[in-house]
Amino acid sequence: MTEQQREEKRYDPKDKTLKFVTRQDDITGDDDPETCRAEMSCGHAVTPQSLTAWCRSLLDQGQHKFMCPALKEDTVQRCNAEWPYVEVRRLAVLTQEEQSHFEETMAVLAAAEYCEHKTCPGCQTFVERADITNLCVMCTICTAEKGCTFQFCWQCMREWKGPGPRSDRCDNTGCTNPDIEKLAKCREIKLPEVNNVSCPSMRACPTCGNLVEHDTTGCKNVICNRCRVEFCFVCLKVTQVCLQSSSYFIGCSDGVAPRQTSIPSWNRN
Repeated sequence: MTEQQREEKRYDPKDKTLKFVTRQDDITGDDDPETCRAEMSCGHAVTPQSLTAWCRSLLDQGQHKFMCPALKEDTVQRCNAEWPYVEVRRLAVLTQEEQSHFEETMAVLAAAEYCEHKTCPGCQTFVERADITNLCVMCTICTAEKGCTFQFCWQCMREWKGPGPRSDRCDNTGCTNPDIEKLAKCREIKLPEVNNVSCPSMRACPTCGNLVEHDTTGCKNVICNRCRVEFCFVCLKVTQVCLQSSSYFIGCSDGVAPRQTSIPSWNRN
């Protein structure tokens, strides 16, 4: 599908099942009076083009849930209402090609979120890790074929060496967590709208351990694209706790949290 074809997507003004509005697009801010806009279930206005582009960008960022980016009225807080895919598909006027792309990508991302799986270095089959705090994982296929227990390291992806279970590393040379190295070596940034406070450019989400970067615009709080929990990029507390003694655009009462040297484990229970 070409860009020109995408631009031609329009609502049918005779569609009585849609609520049409004349106010500006709440995603892009466009207020062209010739453009037909419809209201989402959360009350914000979109066009097929703006909705498609926004939801594609979420998929590109690894997010399979579609959250409204519009600001709540008279606030600087995002709406963050979750739009059902059936609503997105309809109001974005997705083509068959776009529907296939969306649905396939959503399935892959959802599987990655709810399952810990990697390819066994021995037999190349997918293995799921039941205990996310244990790097020592057994492959049942290799164990059956070899006639003895075959375990590998979830971190360095080599046959397990040393005692287990362990959550930090195995005894193979060079077994280190690349995410910890990224946290240690990432650059320092300043947040201009938060009194120019300085902090590392990358953080591990305090809820699930996913690596998140701040683009230096807006407030100090970010929403993890994996677990969807909002936290403060400066003090690393979840937003609800941080805001008990601070606000979105001022420094934290506890100051700047140091660079992380470990990755939090996600307890989904």
